[in-house]
Amino acid sequence: MSKGTVVLAYSGGLDTSCILVWLKEEGYDVITYLANIGQVEDFDAAKKKAESLGAKKVFIEDLRAEFVEEFIWPSVQASAIYEDRYLLGTSVARPCIARRQIQIARQEGAQYVSHGATGKGNDQIRFELTCYALYPEVQIIAPWRIPEFYNRFVGRKDLMEYAEKHGIPVPVTPKAPWSMDANLMHISYESGILENPKSHAPADLYLMTKSPEDAPNSPDVLEIEFKKGVPIKVTHVKEGKSKDTPLDIFSYLNEMGGRHGVGRIDIVENRFIGMKSRGIYETPGGTILYHAHLDIETFTMDREVRRIKQGLGVKFAEMLYNGFWYSPECEFVRHCIDKSQESVEGKVQLSVFKGQVYILGRESPKSLYNEELVSMDVQGDYDPCDASGFIKINAVRLREHHRLQGEHHSKH
Repeated sequence: MSKGTVVLAYSGGLDTSCILVWLKEEGYDVITYLANIGQVEDFDAAKKKAESLGAKKVFIEDLRAEFVEEFIWPSVQASAIYEDRYLLGTSVARPCIARRQIQIARQEGAQYVSHGATGKGNDQIRFELTCYALYPEVQIIAPWRIPEFYNRFVGRKDLMEYAEKHGIPVPVTPKAPWSMDANLMHISYESGILENPKSHAPADLYLMTKSPEDAPNSPDVLEIEFKKGVPIKVTHVKEGKSKDTPLDIFSYLNEMGGRHGVGRIDIVENRFIGMKSRGIYETPGGTILYHAHLDIETFTMDREVRRIKQGLGVKFAEMLYNGFWYSPECEFVRHCIDKSQESVEGKVQLSVFKGQVYILGRESPKSLYNEELVSMDVQGDYDPCDASGFIKINAVRLREHHRLQGEHHSKH
């Protein structure tokens, strides 16, 4: 008798294929779900594989458009960046994937959901907090936290033996000595030989970007138009080619950034679960948008509003990284950031060249930049004597600070 129905987040790889068969062994009816969020994947082959392994149903869901519009765009508005360097490509994909998993579970009357995330990583938290937020009654089966499972499958060799025993097709090509996660936003690489933080990444690791030294010897100049803090059009200035739908815009920026080796980083970051990990990331389109959005935002946003918004952006990035997209506090912060973007519109021209993004110019109907006021050649409405007040106020503060410091040191 079946223990119930479980919706498994399935990749078609060795781990989740073994989990599929293991769940069936444990007495569950298994529905597999594979999200298309822009990764290179043979979805038909994955579907046939799941069916051959006994999946009750197989869902292949194209989430690319909603991934860009509902998840990447709010991250662009926030200038979301974790620990000053990571643009959160994996983090932002997880609530998108898990949301659809829960929709399928509800639709199919499934009492359980399952995933193949490791017990040492952040993804288990991101998936499960989303599931509990959107389907509070759901029960989660996390094999890599179940002793009977992880003690049975200590390493890849155990999984391979299990696969051969149960007729699970095994990879015919050697596995890369690192793990990889790919989506429209980025590709991440970690584990294996990369766990030594001193080891340099092999040249053949990168799949999304050219090496900057092998990139073209002339730049591509792009113009990106924003409205309410999100891009609505990108144009190649020389070729006249343009894209104006969210998915096309982001895909084109990936293409241009990848061609010029833009968006590579190699970092050690702090995982939410309490350990440091080394990650290598390629985020070509996201890196271009980060710089372009930052430029048009400072051009159009009030100084004090932007100071508050910067703090909210840091908080948003932490919540996103830690898996709290569907928390009330994250919803509140997203609402505040969205409000801050009402006047963030205009066009930014930039060049991409040899791994770098160079801002060339900008224009906006909502610019707060006053060329006449700032000009060194025109007096305008500004009285230079107005600066005296700023100087006097701060001079008093600085004099008093250093006087008290001097008295303190003379006593000691």
